Amino acid sequence: MEKLSAWVVRHRLPVLIAWLAVTVVGVVVAPTVSSRLVSGKHLSSAAYTADVRIAAHYGGATSDPAVLTLGLPAGQTVSAPAAATQLRSVDAAIEKTGPQLRLVSYASTGSHALVGRGSASTVVLVYPPHDNDDMTDDQVSALTHAAKAAAPSLRVAGTSVAALEAGSTSGGSSTVTGELVFGALGALIVLVWVFGSLLAALPIIMALISVLTMQLFIWALTYVMPSSSPLNPAVQYIVALLGLGLSIDYSLLVVTRWREERAAGHDNADAVRLAVQRAGHSVWFSGVVASLGLFALIVVPNSLVRGIGVAGLFIPSTATLVALTLLPALLSKIGPRVDWPRRRSAGTVGRFWTRWAKLVIRRRVIAAALGLGILGLLASFAATIDVGLPTTGHLASGGGPTDGLHALEADGFPSGTLTTVPVYVPHAADAGAVASTLSSLASLHGAVAPSVPTWRQNGSAMVLAIPRFEVGTSQGGGSLRDIQHTVPSGVLVGGEGALNIDLTHSTYGAFPILFAVVAIVTFLLLVRGLKSIVLPAKAVLLNILSVAASYGLLVLVFQHGFGMQALWGVRSYGAVDTLAPVLIFGFLFGVSMDYEVFILSRVREGYERTRSTTAGVIEGISRTGRLVTSAALILFLALASLSTANDVTVRQIAAGLAAGVLLDAVVVRMLLLPALVSLFGPLNWWMPERVARLLRISPDAPQEGIGQEREPMPIGDAG
Repeated sequence: MEKLSAWVVRHRLPVLIAWLAVTVVGVVVAPTVSSRLVSGKHLSSAAYTADVRIAAHYGGATSDPAVLTLGLPAGQTVSAPAAATQLRSVDAAIEKTGPQLRLVSYASTGSHALVGRGSASTVVLVYPPHDNDDMTDDQVSALTHAAKAAAPSLRVAGTSVAALEAGSTSGGSSTVTGELVFGALGALIVLVWVFGSLLAALPIIMALISVLTMQLFIWALTYVMPSSSPLNPAVQYIVALLGLGLSIDYSLLVVTRWREERAAGHDNADAVRLAVQRAGHSVWFSGVVASLGLFALIVVPNSLVRGIGVAGLFIPSTATLVALTLLPALLSKIGPRVDWPRRRSAGTVGRFWTRWAKLVIRRRVIAAALGLGILGLLASFAATIDVGLPTTGHLASGGGPTDGLHALEADGFPSGTLTTVPVYVPHAADAGAVASTLSSLASLHGAVAPSVPTWRQNGSAMVLAIPRFEVGTSQGGGSLRDIQHTVPSGVLVGGEGALNIDLTHSTYGAFPILFAVVAIVTFLLLVRGLKSIVLPAKAVLLNILSVAASYGLLVLVFQHGFGMQALWGVRSYGAVDTLAPVLIFGFLFGVSMDYEVFILSRVREGYERTRSTTAGVIEGISRTGRLVTSAALILFLALASLSTANDVTVRQIAAGLAAGVLLDAVVVRMLLLPALVSLFGPLNWWMPERVARLLRISPDAPQEGIGQEREPMPIGDAG
């Protein structure tokens, strides 16, 4: 770091010009990134293979359909001539509204699986034209209006899974720009409070440049990622908001240390060099650990998670690069001028945090028990986690789609009608027999084998199975498994629910590998960085407990609904999204380690100077308390803004991360960390010589064994 800081200060003009060029290119490229991203989930599974085959011939038949419930006038049944005329009129109106739509109806098939209670109603299943398309609220509304206009005497109600989900996320933002602005404004308020000067703008500027650079990396990745693993649009959300938070965190650490060195009497150039040398190690080390946590997601064998893992590699690394090159160059050029009006003093310890550190040390047993109790209680709820898709009943929050769901169920159709299972039959002549066999299954409401040309392509045919419960949800039961075990060899079973089940199995089958890789490598990196065995072990174990507590919060909020109405105006989802736990682990494990490194680095400095663990803890907390809580608050605001997105998955991941970051900073780093370090005493600094040689650790201070620590200074006089 000493050579890097000296080089940056000496060549600040070329550094500034280089970053200006990168920023300009980022501004030009960023608007085109979203068009390069590909929605959907790509993985090696039977359901994905089926969906590829189905999409090639039948487009959006892999998606969940829009469902129109048609109620006949009193006294009529679907077999009446007058009813048949009206039902054919509805089909014609739908085909006119969307010529590329594929529909399945009683008028075109005569299937009793589409007939409601008392033969007084029927349903029309309408599929989008392309794979990965959704039948949105607007499309359902347009189809409903067209059906009403074509047959005014019918009672028409429409719904779809996508329309219900849109209702359960109503009012949310859906643009990266809007969420970035919200997160940046929240961060600016916190930074103004921290610095009390124009310096507050520097971390924001660094963050925006980092985010633009990250978008440039994503754009480049879209050209090198294999077609089997394209980058998902969710990557852009995550990179933008996590990049904003992390870059501000790292810049905050460097700028704070620079002010301390200036207050200690160093001139500006020396202050910049010393800030990079002393804070730069923490930033670099934190960036490596955070990058590891994100990049390790590539062990999960599906394209969405792998894409996020690859892109995530550039989030901490870019933030680190900006904080260690561009920021020092700017500080060396304009730092003293923008540190105005300096309403907050620099270089002094925080009085509140000094008192807090002394209190925690004095009551360290109680503090440790309280912190572990909070995390343990929350983690206990994680044991009841239900990973899956939200049921339609939980998504129903009012409006037309909810009315459509209620009308569907009132007429005797199961909610599983909204998640029909597409079955690809290679030989069209076999379709009728397959449908007949499936209709006999107790877990299905029925199966339809439409014979119109749109459902018979290249000698193949489609059968649409209607489960009693929504496939992919916790209530889905064994309907999909029954279908897969019943169809003859060569017949393929696909659909969104089937794909989600395969996604769950592949994701959590790889989760133990992800966990082991991240935990072991993080431990080894921390051993090298902290020159201790005990501190890294404690950090990893507390991180695991912190992640488990975050899962518990997810269960309480999204599965059981505590606070959902107040925060988002909707009810609970009844389940936790499939991808949320694994992504939260990858993000939170790496990101929260930043605070551990920030604090313990200062604790180690204080300990090496005083040879007292107590003095080191007090110095570490008093110097970093406001920094860590401010950094956590900034990242919390960035993630909270992301939780307003109109996407159930993104919402749960962002909310879980936001709560996890705040919980980790307050309970783990400001309560448990000082309490446990104080309890362990000299054991904290134990480093066996054999391990040190193996990891090539060259101690820059004598390795203290147990019993070599000085007497701790009196708590009332420390700091």
